[in-house]
This record gives sequence, C-alpha cells and structure tokens, in this order.
Amino acid sequence: MNSAPAATRYHPVSMALHWILALALASIFAVGLYMADLPFSPQRLKLYNWHKWAGVFILLLSVARLATRLIRRPPELPIAIAAAMPGWQTRAYHATHGMLYALFFAVPLLGWAYSSAAGFPIVLLGVLPLPDLVNANKALAESIKPWHAASAYALAGIAALHVAAALKHHFVDRDGLLQRMLPGKR
Repeated sequence: MNSAPAATRYHPVSMALHWILALALASIFAVGLYMADLPFSPQRLKLYNWHKWAGVFILLLSVARLATRLIRRPPELPIAIAAAMPGWQTRAYHATHGMLYALFFAVPLLGWAYSSAAGFPIVLLGVLPLPDLVNANKALAESIKPWHAASAYALAGIAALHVAAALKHHFVDRDGLLQRMLPGKR
C-alpha cells in the first residue's frame, strides 16, 4: 500500500511545459495575426516560415505535455475547492482542459495540412524537410485554411477563459488553486 501523500502541486516538468507552451501559443497567435495581412514580401515569407517552424515545435511540446500528463497525473482539485465549485464550474474546468489539449494538436496539424495542400512544404529551420500531410491541392488548401484560422481563434478564446478562471481563483476566491502551477516552493 502506498502511503505517500497525494501531490498537491503539478510536477516541475508539467509546470515548465505549461508555461513554455503558453508563451509559445501567445507568440505564434500574435505573429499569425500580424503576418496574415502583410503584402507579399521577403518579410512575409520569413514570418510564414517562422510561424510554421513554431507550429511544429508547439506540436512537439504538446506531445511532451500530453505524455507528461499521462505519466504523471495532475493533482486532484483540493477537496475544499472542489466542494465550493458549483457543478457547472467543475464541468467547465474539465471541458476547457480537454478542449485545450485537442486544439494543441488540431491547430498545428491543420496548419501543416494547409501548407502541404497549398504546395508549400515545411522545411524545419530551413534544413529538415518534413513530409507533406496531404498532396498539393489548391481547392483542399482553400477549404483547410479557414479551419486552421477558426481553430486558432478557438484556442485563443479557450486559453483566455482558462487564464480568466485562474485569475478569478487567485484574486477573487483566494483559494490557492493557481499556486499549484507556479514554480517555486509553496
């Protein structure tokens, strides 16, 4: 029988992946918004390549984050917090986490599929060509493009909801929930 106390905080690797992924997602979303309206130019091509490379790295970070989550289960909600949360908040808590994980994969995979269908291969860091996910097909590219954009906006919206909930727990409820994901001794 395991007598070790249940973890009350996330594992340091989970924390690191959480914050790196958060920063990467915010950055790639901002770059995506900026580059979308640029006129055709060397700057736009450079930003598109960086955006694609970042998308591949976000996909790899997402794999690592999911693997870490499966290996090291996240701590349960503290009993007092779980008891104080209305049922809809508990369902929203689980649903937003599930949607975030799904979109961590969907957004970069849709971007990769769009790039492949548009006939623009991804050459990671300019040296490692990645396989196309689909054959070049302009009509397919045009049908995938809005899905990539919509899923990116959905990810940004759900991430904003996640941040708002964390800040509500920290500043309004003052229940210590956010502390579980902050580095350092608590």
